[in-house]
Amino acid sequence: MDENHLDESPRGLVIMAVVGVAVGILSGLFGIGGGTVIVPALVWLGLTQRHAAATSMMAIVPTAVSGVASYAIEGDVDWIAALIVFCGMFVGGQIGSWLLAKLPELVLRWAFVVFLLFVMVNQAMSNPSRDSRIAMTAGTVIGLIVFGVIAGVLAGLLGIGGGAICVPALSIIFGASDLIARGTSLLAMFPNAITTSVANARRRMVHVKAALIIGVVAALTAPLGTWMAAAVTPRVGAILFTVYLAVLLVRSVFVAMKATRAVHR
Repeated sequence: MDENHLDESPRGLVIMAVVGVAVGILSGLFGIGGGTVIVPALVWLGLTQRHAAATSMMAIVPTAVSGVASYAIEGDVDWIAALIVFCGMFVGGQIGSWLLAKLPELVLRWAFVVFLLFVMVNQAMSNPSRDSRIAMTAGTVIGLIVFGVIAGVLAGLLGIGGGAICVPALSIIFGASDLIARGTSLLAMFPNAITTSVANARRRMVHVKAALIIGVVAALTAPLGTWMAAAVTPRVGAILFTVYLAVLLVRSVFVAMKATRAVHR
């Protein structure tokens, strides 16, 4: 199967547009790229896992631009922190990609389950302030670099965009408000999405039409998600994000258990 088996019937196009609406709202609301929604949908529509992941990364580009713009208008983006985190993520991503080729698939799947549990617990216990900002000291810069490397390793190792890691960490560890954490997270993942998409396109792994449909629709609806994020209290936002992670956890446990049974047959 290759990328040309994508369902491009009217039904398939409608599904892509609906996915774009959902991704845009989730991106604006939680500061994530939306790959956890895009990839399964594209696989369901006929793409291989590899092509779905590559297409998802390209769709994230316009989504992230729209989300960052929406947060930036309200002053909810820490540009310096995002740059520092991205530098760390770039290095960590190379390490994560190397580990990805070395570790067994079963270990990776259960590592993702453990990671989601850790993030969920931290989110459930957090109650971020809407007025707090990152205090940029020498220690903070070092901490952001180290965190960026760790986030990059996890992103490369677990196949995630990084928003699920960045948002809670920027809030809990570095003291950013819930809105600044989301806006900064979207900005930090944006350059990586571009460079990765260029590399994927050169390898002819991207279904450009699907990426444009999902990405453009998501870019149009991301401001709605941003508005929703500002409309709810930080505590409600944390609870909603925890619920979203719980849905991912259920799906990840199912996939991990299926892989475990396959190994022991």
